[in-house]
Amino acid sequence: MPTVRLSFSPAAAHVRTARLVGVAVARRAGVAEELLEEVRLAIGEACSRAVALHRSHGLDDLVDVAMADGDRFTVLVVDRAANGAMVARTEGETGDEVLVLSDPALPLTTPPDLLAEEAVAARMGLALLAGLVDDLNVSELAEGVGTQVRMSWPLERPAE
Repeated sequence: MPTVRLSFSPAAAHVRTARLVGVAVARRAGVAEELLEEVRLAIGEACSRAVALHRSHGLDDLVDVAMADGDRFTVLVVDRAANGAMVARTEGETGDEVLVLSDPALPLTTPPDLLAEEAVAARMGLALLAGLVDDLNVSELAEGVGTQVRMSWPLERPAE
């Protein structure tokens, strides 16, 4: 299947459309039925985060979403906000996997009552995504300003 692309203005009303399209594409790509709710929630959170970042930075740029299947069903959500947020999984001192959330645009010392609602939503979105998606990568864009949230899920394909 070719890549399906969706771009929308940073309005919360468009997040529902992105979720619906994402689940339809995931189903067609061969994602297991029991993972479709996770896909729906993750796409919704990633898109809501992008919308919140755009709104908190006063940006009218479009939020871009790309969905493709290959070895896995992959979803990319790109925002154009200067935030430098990242998520990394690493091995801790005890050998267990540790999740590191980095969001330099929102210092931990900022009192919650001083944060805009959109900024809080953006920060919580990373934590929720980390709990939802096993294969998650959040990184700065290679070109330009913004971040890319990359998520993927395994495909069920019949044995050939």
